[in-house]
Amino acid sequence: MSQRILDHAGLSALFKALAQGRKAFVPATVQGKATWIPATDLAQADLSLANTAFSPKNFFFPQSECLMRFGADPAQAHEPMQPAPGLDQDLMLFGLRPCDAKALALLDRIFGQDPAMLDPYWADKRERTLLVGQSCPAPCPVCFCTGVGGHPFGTEGLDLLFTDLGESFLVEVISERGERAMKDLPMDAAKAAAGDEPGKKDLARREELKNQAEAALALDPANAPDLSALDKAEVLDLYESPLWERLAETCLNCGACTFCCPTCHCFDIQDETKVDEGRRVRNWDSCMSALFTKHGTGHNPRGRKLDRVRQRFMHKFKYIPIKNQEIGCVGCGRCVRLCPVNIDVRQVAAQMNGQAASASGGQRP
Repeated sequence: MSQRILDHAGLSALFKALAQGRKAFVPATVQGKATWIPATDLAQADLSLANTAFSPKNFFFPQSECLMRFGADPAQAHEPMQPAPGLDQDLMLFGLRPCDAKALALLDRIFGQDPAMLDPYWADKRERTLLVGQSCPAPCPVCFCTGVGGHPFGTEGLDLLFTDLGESFLVEVISERGERAMKDLPMDAAKAAAGDEPGKKDLARREELKNQAEAALALDPANAPDLSALDKAEVLDLYESPLWERLAETCLNCGACTFCCPTCHCFDIQDETKVDEGRRVRNWDSCMSALFTKHGTGHNPRGRKLDRVRQRFMHKFKYIPIKNQEIGCVGCGRCVRLCPVNIDVRQVAAQMNGQAASASGGQRP
């Protein structure tokens, strides 16, 4: 893994060089909301933002996506229906936070966990996108990445990572794709963004910022919920917990938590037709919706609000870990900020752990 030290002008030069041949997006504030905007210059970015209101998942798994088009023309009746093209241009996300990059890595495994059923729409976009991350020396108050296996200086899912050292930036090459992107820089751009190798002072400053971030997260015990008993707990012990009834009394089933979540990936597929043509569309769906699991017969296995609330948290902290050996939450804190009734996922996870520990006779693994 190579490292370079760049000044502010060097980082801007690197951005412009990497953006050649790619459509670049950066975090910025638009009408008071932190979001992603297309950019041609790093000056358009607001790198001081802790996180965008919604995750960058939408770049790869759009809220509404046309999967194919079809028609009634007999000449085309037996032609294979090809997937809609994913991107008309390669992308670059510059300034991605480590929690969002970790979420994309988790979704990589979910959308491609069976090679025979790899989602081509997701895979095409991910393969053609360069992810340049920015470390978090000052995590926001509701972030808890370290409590769920992440880190404010984490590199999982990223191609490059830069850290603001104050007067300069430490740029780290993480992946093979990042290495190729740096090697493929035009000669003039490569010279402008070459920088220097980091010295002991630079590396010491990075370590200081890393420790500072860890200490900031450790100040609030809620940022590291105890999950030690969850992995060995029986599913039914958690499934039948009285916790869900109490939680359902508060929850509105509004779905704000699922739509802002960087790892939620439920969807519905609909065929929309008009006269003799149509299209197949994939839309985000939510386990909070009363219609989400409703059968054509009218039966709904999650007809109660309690069932839907339980599904959300069991999926994150039990079902995904069983199948993927990792927690389905990256600790970005968006749902904590946006929940209109102040349900805190950190508290729920800790209560689930307490229930798991009680069910096993109080013996922690």
